[in-house]
Amino acid sequence: MTSRKLLYAAASSIALAAFSMTAAAQSVKSPTLDTRGRPCAGVLDDAKNCLDTSVTKNTPDRPYRGGAYNPETFVTDQASAFRRKARQLIYIATPGGKSDDEDSGIYNGEGIVVLDANAHYAFVKRIPVQNLPASISREEVSGMMASPATNMIYLSTRGHLIAVDLATDKVVWSKTYEPGTCCERGQVTPDGLTLEVGSNLQNFHRVIDARTGEVKGIIPTPESNNNHNMSMTPDGKIVFDAPNGTTLTVASMETMKPIKTITFSDHIRPLVINSDGSRVYANLNNLLGFEIADVAAGKVIKRVEAPAQMWKRKWADPNAEFFGHGAPQHAIGLTPDESEIWIGDAINNQILVYNNEGHDNWKLDETKSVKTDHPCDWITMGLDGKRAYCSSGDVIEVATHKIVGKLRDEYGHLIFSEKFLDMSFDANGHLLRTVNQFSNGVPEAVAKRKPSKQASN
Repeated sequence: MTSRKLLYAAASSIALAAFSMTAAAQSVKSPTLDTRGRPCAGVLDDAKNCLDTSVTKNTPDRPYRGGAYNPETFVTDQASAFRRKARQLIYIATPGGKSDDEDSGIYNGEGIVVLDANAHYAFVKRIPVQNLPASISREEVSGMMASPATNMIYLSTRGHLIAVDLATDKVVWSKTYEPGTCCERGQVTPDGLTLEVGSNLQNFHRVIDARTGEVKGIIPTPESNNNHNMSMTPDGKIVFDAPNGTTLTVASMETMKPIKTITFSDHIRPLVINSDGSRVYANLNNLLGFEIADVAAGKVIKRVEAPAQMWKRKWADPNAEFFGHGAPQHAIGLTPDESEIWIGDAINNQILVYNNEGHDNWKLDETKSVKTDHPCDWITMGLDGKRAYCSSGDVIEVATHKIVGKLRDEYGHLIFSEKFLDMSFDANGHLLRTVNQFSNGVPEAVAKRKPSKQASN
């Protein structure tokens, strides 16, 4: 074959290949894009901010690039894209709980998974924390809290209390304390310098220096054995230490001594408090609903129970299996303004919503119920109470009670964890605000509500 024929044949092959690639690219369905031309990573396809796919077309020469090219603004646009910006991020600790998906613990691995709340919960990074050899099982994360004052995030595990610098993602300190006594859920005082952390199912809590991890003192809870949950008033003065039992201990942070106890009708599970610490709302064993305790009186004043037909026959069936923590529910959350209480219904895979009618009256509103694919065993309200985060991996818009997103790791696996925080950072990466892992009432949010709609305390 002559040289000219060889060149012609080669050119024809290249042209045919290019045509095939173009046709293939045009035949592939473009991913769902948001209004800025970015893929809708962790947001449902029908979410409001992901409906408009007309802005950008995914073409081979301009993948995921929004708008038309404008040479006059191109340089400015590119420069702004690389500037440091304030961020709102979701930090999720794993392994932090399981679900009815038996492989969830394997899928999610170990560490802190960071997602971008303003980019449809897109994966940002994973921060390794435990640094254990492969021959040793990872410790389950039992609690998570953060402090703007120290710019650190704290993880309680079944064995350690770990502080991570949010500026460097490096472990600052890791404490074990006495063997077998560390650690459970905790909270940070308002000044951000002190932690109150539960022991690992013991009858005391530790008061800890948030900067060093050194123990400042011990709060004994002799009538509340097997402590595992707690809460703290917004002023940081009073803590509520809850056992795997019926008796809650109310204690002073200043004196580190118990003040009183409150006994519920069954074993206490997750609990939350209102904005002034005058009411405790608790999940219990063998109850779909919650009990309300008056702190000043030191006693339970009301039992709020879901309709019997919704759960009692199912719960009594010895052949029925429900995923959770051995109770009809293991999730409770107040909206920050205390207008609603949310309950995780593990029997029917849904979240029940109760409206606050005032004077300790709460009415179930079944029109607000949120169906989930997996049980929700923990609820944390996000910044400003706009969204709620559930251990089922669901992101729920509080105003509409609609699922608007999914929490997924870098491999696209749904994240099943009961330990997550919604946090905002400035452009230099310093923590400005964080939510409480417990969905308590927030004084500022309650103050904005009309007085006639507030609960009577």
